Amino acid sequence: MTVERRTVDSLFEPPGYAHVAIASGRAVFTAGAVPLNDAGQLVGEGVREQTRQVIENLLAQLAAGGAQPDDVVKTTVYVVADERATLTEAWDVVRTSALAGAPSTLLGVAALGYDGQLVEIEAVAVVD
Repeated sequence: MTVERRTVDSLFEPPGYAHVAIASGRAVFTAGAVPLNDAGQLVGEGVREQTRQVIENLLAQLAAGGAQPDDVVKTTVYVVADERATLTEAWDVVRTSALAGAPSTLLGVAALGYDGQLVEIEAVAVVD
């Protein structure tokens, strides 16, 4: 499997991720990872803590599909937020994680599926 990540010279340089990923191999799609532990309890009260748990859960999902962080070609990050500072809190965790280089979309949303849930991340990976 190969993944080539590119930025586009004629576009504004993205902060720490690629504009495009070009991959060959078998696709692995995850459901949105949520900040629940193995007992189904919400982990973390703030955006940063929940983002850390979500990434941990997402990495487990990827591994179940035979993928590693370097195989990820796209992430979508959903954050319950009505101001940019809250989005930045989540992004600060993502951009220092093993998923940082993949093309990503960061979205502020009104609500997510679980009571108290502030963050959800889904990923697409490509493996051999």
